[in-house]
Amino acid sequence: MAKPTVAIIGRPNVGKSTFFNYIIGKRLSIVEDTPGVTRDRVYAEATWRDRTFNLVDTGGIEPETKDVIISQMREQANIAINIADVIVFVTDIKQGVTASDKEISIMLKKSLKPIILVCNKADKPGKTPDEIYEFYNLGLGTPYPVSSTNALGIGDVLDAIYENLPGKEEENIEDEIIRVAIIGKPNVGKSSLLNKILGENRSIVSDIAGTTRDAIDSEFENESGKYVFIDTAGIRKKSKIDDSIEKFSVMRSMLAIERADVCLIMLDATVGVTEQDTKIAGEAHEAGKGIIIVVNKWDEIEKDTKTMNEYKKKVYNKLSYLTYAPILFISAKTGQRVNKLFELIKIVANQNAIRISTPVINQVINEAIAITQPPTDKGKRLKILYTTQVSTKPPTFVIFVNDKKLFHFSYERYLINQIRNNFNLIGTPIRVIARERKEEE
Repeated sequence: MAKPTVAIIGRPNVGKSTFFNYIIGKRLSIVEDTPGVTRDRVYAEATWRDRTFNLVDTGGIEPETKDVIISQMREQANIAINIADVIVFVTDIKQGVTASDKEISIMLKKSLKPIILVCNKADKPGKTPDEIYEFYNLGLGTPYPVSSTNALGIGDVLDAIYENLPGKEEENIEDEIIRVAIIGKPNVGKSSLLNKILGENRSIVSDIAGTTRDAIDSEFENESGKYVFIDTAGIRKKSKIDDSIEKFSVMRSMLAIERADVCLIMLDATVGVTEQDTKIAGEAHEAGKGIIIVVNKWDEIEKDTKTMNEYKKKVYNKLSYLTYAPILFISAKTGQRVNKLFELIKIVANQNAIRISTPVINQVINEAIAITQPPTDKGKRLKILYTTQVSTKPPTFVIFVNDKKLFHFSYERYLINQIRNNFNLIGTPIRVIARERKEEE
């Protein structure tokens, strides 16, 4: 049985994200005093009294609005309600019961799910505030006064969540799950790709660049395996990051890269590789992640038999440090080649986590040395004494040499290419670290 899901629902700016962040113990949801900041659902795992559950933070619900973003936020909240086992309805005790709160409560009651009513911003410890009694009129049972900022009353809410969780799930550590971050500039089709994969409107999709502000986790399983897709906010140039919310989003995208096993670097086929694309790709490369270059909107390009190969050459020319990364041409809009992503992701993830035994890697290095002798400098030749793999993700090797100064970058690159070719390592960076060791050692 899958872990149960708890959804946090409420109108904008009542403190849902602060409440969410306190429970999971880290700053995952954006917290800002601007209504509508958390615009997509955000998932995280939480544990209370030895029960683990998925906690979902949502954009605020505005029952009556013509604003396109706000209305899509409401749709996202509805999806969260549908998948939830328990709903936490957060209100603002300082503002009292609003017309929006009443409409949301009616919508929640129709879901027939267990509902826990939270009155946030009850910041004074001690006596129960008199304002709490107004919230009984919502007909959702006993309201819980809490202060998410001051961590007051949250334990009682967690106890209520615990009491309403469905039967205990089977303990199941799923190491086979591959985490995939979808990264790129704003408006290249990241959310459209995720929605095509999942077959639902999982992330808000609109023509407004930068619509997805949070990094969103979505579980997916098919015959190829189990995946968690992380749809990230588009990363803009720093000069164009005007507001603090967008700065949080860039930070979130970087954190998404860190959490991922494989990064899908999405490019817009109609634009080509931009300077910003090279910086985004560089972040994933430096982080040592498995990488697949995904060229979206391929259906909008006029093609002949040479177009694809010529486009690949242009991409590798601009992203010269990513020539190991496979390129897949897709259309998130039509679904063209999207089904080919899964097996490729699996291959790249396995390559990024590969472990090569010491005798085998030394054999490969010795053969490489026999083909091309190490360089010399002022009559002194580089000697490679021994090689061993010290870590994975990415595959990292320590090469013991007689003199590190003789280990030139060009020869290091040669050895990396030999390792890559011998083990057919695609989609993963390879790290080599030179250390000095005297021959007698």
